[in-house]
Amino acid sequence: MRNLELENKLLSLQENMYNFACSLTINREEAKDLLQETTLKVLTNEEKFVDNTNFKGWVLTIMKNIFINNYRKIVRDQTIIDHTDNSYYLNIPQESGFDTPDGAYSINEINKCINAFSDEYKVPFSMHVSGFKYHEIAEKMDLPIGTVKSRIFFARQRLQESLKDYK
Repeated sequence: MRNLELENKLLSLQENMYNFACSLTINREEAKDLLQETTLKVLTNEEKFVDNTNFKGWVLTIMKNIFINNYRKIVRDQTIIDHTDNSYYLNIPQESGFDTPDGAYSINEINKCINAFSDEYKVPFSMHVSGFKYHEIAEKMDLPIGTVKSRIFFARQRLQESLKDYK
């Protein structure tokens, strides 16, 4: 495909590309950036396009791949690797809300709900939140690991249920 023909086809797809970018990013400014990045990539990789193939599909696939790569980069940048024996992967929250009075109030509400649990649920859940692994909790409480997992699961469910209206 000649350069001018490719540019004309690409220009005719700009609206479709922008709509697709909006559906991927759910943000107009990010969609514009994705559109620009895709357009640049298509123009620089013109020689990779094979004639008699779906040009629109090729372009939108490039856009989707750019979006996925950018998303993975963001997730990778937000992940810290803890180099302890078990190498945990910790995701850093962008905004925890703990610095605000509302965030502190929500922590108090969460603690109040947790403290309302019976000890059979509160103790394993609190240990799990503190960083203990399932097998460590099972050893310390002298319980089967499946029991520990189910108690933590049920404690989470109860916590979500009791805080579902709280925002």
